[in-house]
Amino acid sequence: MKTDFNEIIDRRGTGSEKWNVRENELPMWVADMDFPTAPCVRRALEKRAAHGVFGYSMLPGTWFEAYRNWWGTHHGLAVARGELLFATGVIPALASAVRKFTTPADKIVIQTPVYNHFFTSIRNNGRQVLENPLIYRDGEYEMDFEDLDRKLSDPQATMMILCNPQNPVGRTWSREELARIGSLCRKHHVLVFSDEIHCDLTAPDTGYVPFASVDETCRMNSITALAPTKTFNIAGVHSAAVFIPEEGLRQRMERALWTDEVAEPTAFSVDATVAAFSDEGWEWLVSLRDYIDGNKKTAYAFLEQELPEIHAVSQNATYLMWLDISRYTDDSEAFQQFLRKETGLYVTPGTIYGGNGNLFLRLNVACPRRVLEDGLDRLKTGLALWRARQE
Repeated sequence: MKTDFNEIIDRRGTGSEKWNVRENELPMWVADMDFPTAPCVRRALEKRAAHGVFGYSMLPGTWFEAYRNWWGTHHGLAVARGELLFATGVIPALASAVRKFTTPADKIVIQTPVYNHFFTSIRNNGRQVLENPLIYRDGEYEMDFEDLDRKLSDPQATMMILCNPQNPVGRTWSREELARIGSLCRKHHVLVFSDEIHCDLTAPDTGYVPFASVDETCRMNSITALAPTKTFNIAGVHSAAVFIPEEGLRQRMERALWTDEVAEPTAFSVDATVAAFSDEGWEWLVSLRDYIDGNKKTAYAFLEQELPEIHAVSQNATYLMWLDISRYTDDSEAFQQFLRKETGLYVTPGTIYGGNGNLFLRLNVACPRRVLEDGLDRLKTGLALWRARQE
């Protein structure tokens, strides 16, 4: 049973958050693929469902081995069984870490533009956001280490949330960049929480560097969130892991997860994870990455030919394209609303990601190619209408 990534699957009426839209609308916003998950994952879930009894679950040895083998084989990260904790999701784990390792009014450093739930996890828990904006130069992003050093030196800065690979910018960080972050955080006694949920969604033949694999400093001063959910499009299964080599941090994090009641697996979360992180799951992922890469190339070519004033930031990770619309507007929120109203195309305004996000749109290209082409045509129509309105 192979996945046909060109097949258009009707998701309306299935309780999908992404597809809870009007009939004429095309949602290309939230990071949710329109592809069915890998056949091996579907078979595992079907088998578990057929059993018919879904009581309390424990973590079997196969769950630990699945993570150990996957990260050891594909990402060069040595993971011991005792260094892994189960969590129902990356964001629940992040929120638990914020509450456990920081205190109200503490400052938490994030590199903007960045995933919007970093902001909410910080502010909803009574902490302060401390932005270290990425530098946008010649159409590309890089880290501002001088500013990062200043921000980490703030006595109230106690944690840094790293996005690796970066969402929405869509790039992996080099070993040298990550080592510098690790060194600065150690210097200023700041704990690193590394969100690596997009790590498997890199360009074909492109890997990523796990923060904890860089050196001993990074390894022993970090909490890393891992999951199969983004890669295999199973967010609704609620399954993630937290990797913490340092024993003291791990013990405190384990208590935090149980205190917040986000440490208990389900029958489906375990079986889906074990199936996903298998040889068959890897083969499916290779095909997926090739298809997404083809979609990105389709989008790049369309923009170059039809919308040359739009700059798509070069990427080597995620299926979320980051489109510079600054030649049209500096208010991506207003434009997003206009685009949705006039064409039905529903994308994400970059304003919610902080930094210079007001100049960008985030476009999800993890969909059948015909759907992508429809979305690009709607974008072209919307930009023409927008410009005509401005004249």
